[in-house]
Amino acid sequence: MKHVVITGSTRGIGYGLAREFLLAGCRVTINGQSQESVERSLQSLRKINPDTVEGYAARVDNRDELEQLWIYAEKHFGTVDIWINNAGIDQERKYFWEMAEEEYDKVIRTNLKGVMNGCHVAFNHMLKQGSGQIFNMEGFGSNGMMREKMTLYGTSKSAVSYFTRSLAIEAKQTNIKVGTLSPGMVATDFLRKSLDEHNRKIFNILGDKVEPVTKFLAAKVLENQNNDARIQWLTKPKVMWRFATSMISKRDIFN
Repeated sequence: MKHVVITGSTRGIGYGLAREFLLAGCRVTINGQSQESVERSLQSLRKINPDTVEGYAARVDNRDELEQLWIYAEKHFGTVDIWINNAGIDQERKYFWEMAEEEYDKVIRTNLKGVMNGCHVAFNHMLKQGSGQIFNMEGFGSNGMMREKMTLYGTSKSAVSYFTRSLAIEAKQTNIKVGTLSPGMVATDFLRKSLDEHNRKIFNILGDKVEPVTKFLAAKVLENQNNDARIQWLTKPKVMWRFATSMISKRDIFN
């Protein structure tokens, strides 16, 4: 029975992953910023199996708090087999020069430093264990795509992709495997807030609800045996097929 720790897993994709890992028979430790959000999520997840899920509140931009998350998880369920750095925040829809320093500082501290902190904590503990897998969550900007008023978020995700690839190279001399998860366009609250009418049309073609995406990602994570793995839901052939059939098959992923 694998033990999976997921940061930012009280809602959205992180929560969906926690649910799928539980359904697959794993032990899961969830995480959120507040104890209230953790408790709310635990109430529903424990309906799947009350004995295989725990939660701990910790901020990912604080390495010491993530260290305590690891200690808590290990105390309850033993060896951590898989650590997923999922926690992330969106940016305000502003041009970069319109942002106050605290606004862009918060995004970088959460989306980039948070991933680095999670990797640092997990990697060092997994070295002591002798094995383990770490996955970082990709997002808009990971593939170099750019859009106005998404500069900061895209920069953070582009940096996460580079960091993960490079860390995987360094990990080759160890028994630790490092990779990325690419969920594509998922209908979460995170996404709904950022869409205008034009983008909503595109997302209805290419986007998906949380459940099929997280079910696919969780299954592929559990199957994975490779370092530098990139587990991707929205592949190029799938994109081409969605556009090709969009006039025949109308989708509305927000209802």
